[in-house]
Amino acid sequence: MASNTQDTLAQLRKWRLEQDNSGPFRVYRDIRGNVYHSVTHILKETSDKTGLERWEARLGAEEATQQRNIAANRGTRTHNQAEYLLKTAQQLARQVANKRNAIHWDDNGLARIPAPITKWALDKVHPNLPRVGWSASGYARGLSGWIKENVTEIFASEFSIHHPAGFAGTCDALLGLKGHSGIVVGDWKTSVNRKVLDESHSYVSQIGAYSLGLQHLTGLRPTSGIIVLARRCGSPQTHSLDFDQLKRAEVSFMDRVERYFEALESPIQVSV
Repeated sequence: MASNTQDTLAQLRKWRLEQDNSGPFRVYRDIRGNVYHSVTHILKETSDKTGLERWEARLGAEEATQQRNIAANRGTRTHNQAEYLLKTAQQLARQVANKRNAIHWDDNGLARIPAPITKWALDKVHPNLPRVGWSASGYARGLSGWIKENVTEIFASEFSIHHPAGFAGTCDALLGLKGHSGIVVGDWKTSVNRKVLDESHSYVSQIGAYSLGLQHLTGLRPTSGIIVLARRCGSPQTHSLDFDQLKRAEVSFMDRVERYFEALESPIQVSV
């Protein structure tokens, strides 16, 4: 375990891998030449595409592409606002806690700031969030409101991970949350419709991927996970994973990594 894991987390905000777009899909390389495949690409290629294919056939290729672009833009804007809220509130809380000599460094090397200070910082930043545009406004409002009401500690936001198994990605947040003990790995989504997230769902496996990458790079073991699905109107849908469920999500993702690379090496290549 690093003596100051908080600094290690801060360093993970900088993407240290180099993009390689020379092949049929994007991969990443480190300074030693090791190759990493995107977490989201692995999940896409190991998902059941039946429902997606039916949706595309119903809409037609042009309309389906347009809807995907709208959803991607909406998700990016919503994520950016959440990142601004967490990052700015973390900086403000750290400044105040330093002045009050209120920061406690735990055995994991994490800076523990009292929850009331974090709450004050979130309340201070929230009214001044950057606008996101009409198409994403409801989603962003719901997610930022949920963050303001539920986050008790902010350890990291939008940090990169990679793992020797050959995957890399960006995790939305590492937090303390009401109703959760320990540290929580979080992922933000936007969704027009409510979703049923069983243990085989890609969103659940994605949390497992981020947990594994975090452990590899920092030695931190998250105690739980949460998926927050921002909706067009009203409060987000949330799906929590306890410690055992998080461990199963890690196993589920590693199974998908194995299937993904087996497919890449077989004569029939995965679609891109």
